[in-house]
Amino acid sequence: MKIYDSHLKEKVEFIPIKEKEVRIYVCGPTVYDDAHLGHARSSISFDLLRRTLECLGYQVTFVKNFTDIDDKIIKKMNETKKSLKEITEYYIKRYLEDMDALNVKRADIEPKATQSLEAMFEIIQILLDKGYAYKLPNGDIYFDVSKDEEYCKLSNKCQDDEVVHRVEIEGKKNPADFALWKACKGESDVCFDSPFGKGRPGWHIECSAMIKKHIAYDGEYEIDIHGGGADLFFPHHENEEAQSHCAYGGHLAKYWMHNGFVQINGEKMSKSLGNSFFIKDALKHYSGEVLRFYLMSTHYRAPLNFSEEDLIASKKRLDKLYRLKKRIYGVSKKQQDKSFEENLLNAMSDDLNISKALAVVDEFIKDANENLDKNPKDKILKQKIVSNIEFINKLLGVGGSDAYEYFQTGIDEETKKKIEELIAKRSEAKKEKNFELADKIRDELKKMGISIQDTPNGTKWERV
Repeated sequence: MKIYDSHLKEKVEFIPIKEKEVRIYVCGPTVYDDAHLGHARSSISFDLLRRTLECLGYQVTFVKNFTDIDDKIIKKMNETKKSLKEITEYYIKRYLEDMDALNVKRADIEPKATQSLEAMFEIIQILLDKGYAYKLPNGDIYFDVSKDEEYCKLSNKCQDDEVVHRVEIEGKKNPADFALWKACKGESDVCFDSPFGKGRPGWHIECSAMIKKHIAYDGEYEIDIHGGGADLFFPHHENEEAQSHCAYGGHLAKYWMHNGFVQINGEKMSKSLGNSFFIKDALKHYSGEVLRFYLMSTHYRAPLNFSEEDLIASKKRLDKLYRLKKRIYGVSKKQQDKSFEENLLNAMSDDLNISKALAVVDEFIKDANENLDKNPKDKILKQKIVSNIEFINKLLGVGGSDAYEYFQTGIDEETKKKIEELIAKRSEAKKEKNFELADKIRDELKKMGISIQDTPNGTKWERV
C-alpha cells in the first residue's frame, strides 16, 4: 500500500505502527448545519481508504469526531433559541443519515467534544506546567508557538502569503498563538466547569484530546493516519501536532492525508461564498450511490469542480454496472475471480488510484457482457460476475443495490405505489389467464415510461 503523505509531500509506502493494525482519525463536522458536498467528499475519500486497508487484511480502527461546541453553534443557538443539545443532536442525526445514503461506513468510534473535556483539561494542564501555554488576565489560555521549535514543520505553510493572521487579542504573546481554553464571556456564552475556571475549549485542542482518549499508542507516534480536508492542514492540524508533541513527546500521527476541495464555478465550496451545495438537496434528484460514484471518480487529492453535467455522465457510467447486474439477476452462487480482485485492489493500493480502479471495472463490464453474449447459459461465468460485483461493492461502496430498484431513482412514492398496484393487477390477470388484460396493463406502464420484466424473483420494473 502506498499513500501520499501531506507532510513529506510525496507518495510513500504505508508501514503501520503495529503489524496488520491501523488506527485512523479523521476530523469530522462542526454540527450547526446540514452537511454539504465538501463533507461528502472527505467522508467518501477516507471511506475508500478504510475499505482498501480492510480488503488488504488490516484490522482498522476508524475514528471520526463531532465538534459539538463552537462559535457557529452558539450563534445558531442565539438565532433559534434552541439548546446546545437540541441543535447538535439534530445535525449529528442528519449528518449520519446523509453518510448512510452515500454508503459511507459508520466510524468505529464517534466521539463528541463535549464528552472529552477531562482529556482536554489534562493536555492543557501539562502544557501550562511545561511552559508551553499561558493564561491571560481574562481567563483565556493560549499555546505559545514561540516555545515550540518544530512549529510549522508539519505543514510548512506558516510563511505562505495565504496565511491569514489571527485576530489580535490583548495579552497574546504572538499573533500565531492559539486558544486552548476560552473563558466564559457572559450569559449568552456556553460554559463548562474546569480547573481553569468556567469556559469552553478552543477548537484545536479537541482532536488532540479525543485521539489521546480513544486510540493513541504510547511511543513515537500516537496513531497511524490523521486525515481531513486540505483546508485543515494549516492551522488546525499544525496546531494539533504542536500541542500534542509538546505535551506528550513524539508525534501525533505517522502519516497525514488530505482530500482536495469541492469547487463550484472554480471557487472553493464555502458557505461564506454563498455556493454551498447541501447533500440533502442533491439527494432529492439523485440517489446517494450515484452521488458517491461521482464524488469518488476524481482522485481524492485533486480538486473537484462540481458540475451537474459531469454528475449525469458519471451516472451513465454506473448504469453500465447495473445493466450487467440485471443480466445475471437471480444468480446467487458466487465463484471467486482472484485475478480481478487483485487488479482492482492493486489500483486502490496505489494511493487510492480511482481512475485506474474504475478502468479495471469498465474492462470487467465490457468483457462480461461480451462473454454473456457468447455463452448466455454459462453458470460459472455468471457466478464470477456476481462475485466481482460484490467485491466492487466491498471495496468501492457501489454496486450493492438491487439492479431494478437502482433504475427507479427519481420516481416519487405516489407514482411508485401506482406502478406496484398495476403490476399486482397484471400478475393477477396472468394467474387468471386473462392475457389480454395483462398486455393492456403492460402497455399502460410503457406509456408511463416503465419497463417490466418477469424474473424468478417476481416482476421487476424500472424507468426507461
